[in-house]
Amino acid sequence: MDQEYDYKLLNSVGNNVYINSNIRIRRPELVSIGSNIAIDWGFYCTTQVTLGDYIHICPYVTCIGGKDGVLRCAGFNNIAAGARIICASERFDDSGIFGSMIPTEYRGRLITEPVILEPFSNVATSAVLLPGSHLAMGVLITIGSVIRGKTEPWTVYSGNPAKPVKKIDGRKIIENAKKMGYCFDDLAES
Repeated sequence: MDQEYDYKLLNSVGNNVYINSNIRIRRPELVSIGSNIAIDWGFYCTTQVTLGDYIHICPYVTCIGGKDGVLRCAGFNNIAAGARIICASERFDDSGIFGSMIPTEYRGRLITEPVILEPFSNVATSAVLLPGSHLAMGVLITIGSVIRGKTEPWTVYSGNPAKPVKKIDGRKIIENAKKMGYCFDDLAES
């Protein structure tokens, strides 16, 4: 049996949570975790994180962006193996020198925007979410896809840059969540 992470380091933790000890959360005091969560081997995180309920973060997921970066997962989300979530990144323009070791007064401007996963949105293996990615309810980002910006509810996105390729009927998903005691009436018509 794998050793578990020291949950006392985190801001808050719900019930039925498993976090493998072989992960690295650089700012655990900025991490709040709901219930029914699994975070697997190799997760690396440098940002603020808020996780709702029923979330699985698979092996070797990276979430970067420093103390000002934000990842928020509303619940019923899966982030598959090797996915990359980038909450802050250099602009690579003429605003200054880029690189984490450059003194602040010489550094270029950053793009720092929250990455949001609404309920039932999922990220497939090796997908990349750039700063400002907002996955609407029921969105799937497919294997190896790259996305930035807002998405339409209950839609599958694929490619680089990711484009909509298919719509999903989310009624059965919402119905099952309601049976589990969760209410999504305000979002069901999205």
